[in-house]
Amino acid sequence: MREASPVRQFLRTSGLGRWGLAVAVLLVLMAVFAPWLAPRDPSAQSLPERLLPPNAHHWMGTDELGRDVFSRTLYGARVSLTVGVSVVFSAGIVGLALGSLAGYFGGAFDRFVNIILINSFLSFPGILLAIAFAAFLGPGLDKVILALTVTGWAGYARLARAQVLKVREMEFILAARSLGASHARILLRHLLPNTLPPVLIQATIGMAGAILAESTLSFLGLGVIVPTPSWGAMLNDARNHLFDAPHLVLFPALAIMAAVLAFNLLGDALRDWLDPRTRAFLMTMDLPR
Repeated sequence: MREASPVRQFLRTSGLGRWGLAVAVLLVLMAVFAPWLAPRDPSAQSLPERLLPPNAHHWMGTDELGRDVFSRTLYGARVSLTVGVSVVFSAGIVGLALGSLAGYFGGAFDRFVNIILINSFLSFPGILLAIAFAAFLGPGLDKVILALTVTGWAGYARLARAQVLKVREMEFILAARSLGASHARILLRHLLPNTLPPVLIQATIGMAGAILAESTLSFLGLGVIVPTPSWGAMLNDARNHLFDAPHLVLFPALAIMAAVLAFNLLGDALRDWLDPRTRAFLMTMDLPR
């Protein structure tokens, strides 16, 4: 009997992970196909239709300027996922590079990266540091990504450094050194593959953090430039209509909650799956298929 693929095994043994993956895929599809799924231009105003409740023509109602909330929610997914992917990729690359080099070479470079750089950034609350950088840089999608990257790389660096410190004295690394392998070969061919699994888990959970941080910055007016649809900016616009038009708060808040919950569930499932002991336990369970 042919053994199931790793993806099938993951989906079969992780119930919450399946839900997280399904919601994450749905959000990605919403973001990619927003121009075709959105029934109206998200920035088109119609003052005679302002503050309409959900109805057959406006599935999620309209805001105070008569803009279609459903269309804006779809386009808001593009902003949130663009920020999430960009921040996780850039912060992960910077953190993985600095952490791996510091853990491998040690010495003064390791002390500088770990004690001065990493500890300095981690000593401040991340969201407060992001607000400070965003306020300094000004609003804009690229500036939000830069601010969150600057405040987010340290966590990846500390994780990568810890993994490299654990692996660098193992026998296969010592054997590679004795055979004359270069530092670059050892780092790229031997250390990096053993460092990636926990970093991938951190990146998945980091997607949730980046989406939440972008929504916070946009809510404070430090995110994307108006009238670009953003879930956080939509919540900010809805503050004055909390009781007379609660749908303005409900739908973007549900979108943020779904995105954050989905990536957290997916990250937890990946962590359990990539742990050999937990995976062996899950594989022995009689789960529904």
